[in-house]
This record gives sequence, structure tokens and C-alpha cells, in this order.
Amino acid sequence: MARSAVFPAISPPPAVRDVITLLKPITWFPPMWALLCGVVSSGVPVASRWTFLLAGVALTGPLVCGTSQAVNDWFDRHVDAINEPDRPIPSGRIAGRWGLAIAVIWTLLSLLVAALTGPWVLAATVLGLACAWAYSAPPFRFKTSGWIGPAVVALTYEGLSWFTGAAVMAGSLPAPRIIAVLALYSAGAHGIMTLNDFKAVTGDRLTGLRSLPVVLGERPAAILASAVMAIPQVVVVALLFAWGHRLAGGIVSGLLLAQLALMPRLVSNPARHAPWYNATGVSLYVLGMMASALALGGTL
Repeated sequence: MARSAVFPAISPPPAVRDVITLLKPITWFPPMWALLCGVVSSGVPVASRWTFLLAGVALTGPLVCGTSQAVNDWFDRHVDAINEPDRPIPSGRIAGRWGLAIAVIWTLLSLLVAALTGPWVLAATVLGLACAWAYSAPPFRFKTSGWIGPAVVALTYEGLSWFTGAAVMAGSLPAPRIIAVLALYSAGAHGIMTLNDFKAVTGDRLTGLRSLPVVLGERPAAILASAVMAIPQVVVVALLFAWGHRLAGGIVSGLLLAQLALMPRLVSNPARHAPWYNATGVSLYVLGMMASALALGGTL
């Protein structure tokens, strides 16, 4: 008995399927789409640097994004035990401290791959991983703030992923025009992240999470999110026309007008219509990202 108290049983390693569930592959698509925008915007032929492209895909999807999901689930394990008891950690399928271990291992693996890819990719990866840990882990836990939390996610999912795609293809710091456009779309993504908070207003109030729908109220938060999504796109359109990309400017303008036509329904009942707007308006937003990237890369 004394020996078991001093040397407690070590939890067995989790099954591969449970590790994959922890890393939430469904969340990898947005950063990988932004990575693709970065690749296209660089104007570099894919065939000339396909190994670096594969490294970038691995970084933005299963590695850095996967790390953020593992970190989030570990530090939210007590809340998930109430709200989502079937998740791998609270259900016991990933027992002991294996959840934390996976987050640490994935962090180190991400840094290794990034270091082999290039200094600018490594810099973006370090910043992305720092954001992933600070978003969920104390003492920062940026996710508790409706202002900082969405900004951190928008930066990592959109801005840094686009930057990584452009950097892995160029093998250097992306051009200033690319950085300007990715920064604008990253800023607009703050509004997209706010949309995800409408489904959990009641729970956020009970647990002390100060999301914008909780702090401002649902309708004002929806109006703000709509403005945050739209204004950067207006600037992108102006820049595209100023740089001579008239076709792309016209396409992004049309996509923005369609979003503006959809926003009144979102604002009328944000909790009900946020999923609908994610499927419609946000899809138009990311199509505008790709049109802008094609223009920057000289394809459109």
C-alpha cells in the first residue's frame, strides 16, 4: 500500500483515435485555407517548393492548430467534464496527464518542423504557439476576454497562416502588399470569431467568460462584428483598385455587397442566425481572401 502511494500507477498511453479526436481535425480547415491564400499570393510555382509547402500544411493544420486544441482541452477539462463529458480528457480516454503531455510534444514537434522550414516560418510558428498557450492557459487565458480572445484566434488562424504560406514559398519575408492584405483580413476575422460566441452566451455568463455578446448584449455585438468584418474588406478593395487589380477589386466588392445584404438577418437574431451566417457570409468572406491572394500572386 505504501509503495503504491509513493509510486502511483502510470496512466496507459491513449489510443491513436482519441489523440486525433483531441486534435480536432475539423478545426484545421480555416488556417489551411489561409495558408493556401498565402501560397497563391506569393506567385511562386508550387512545383518549385512542394516540400516546403507540405511542411507549411503540416504546421498550420495538424501541428500548430492541433496544439492549440490540445492545450485548450487540457485547461478546460473541468468545464468540459460538465458541458462535454464525452471529450477524450474528461471521459478518461486520455487519462492522467497525457493531455498536457500531448500538448507539449506537439509544441516541440511544431518548433522542429518550423526550424527546418526557415527563419520567418519559425518566427510565425513561435508567435502562433505562444498565442495558443496564452489563449487557454493561466495566467493569461485570453479566451476569457471578448476583445483579446477573438483577436488572438483571428491572428493565428488567418494572419499567421497566410504569412506562413507566403513565407514557405518565397523562402523569405513576404512582400509588403501581401502583409498589408493578410493583416486586414486577419483584423476582419475578429468579427468571425465573435460569431462563435453567440451559441454559448448563457454558459459564458455562468462561467465568467466576458465574450462580446455577454459584455455588450447580443444585438450590439452582432452589429460590431458585422462592422469589423466589413471595414477591412472595404480597405482591401481600395488597395486592389489602387494597385491596378481591377478584376479582383470588382470580385471582392461583389462578395462584400452580398455579405452586407445578409448582415441584417444576422443582427435581427444573432443567436439563431449566427450559424447560418457562418455558412453564407463567412464563406463569401474567405472567397474574397482567395480572390485577393490570386491578384497579389499575378494570377487574377
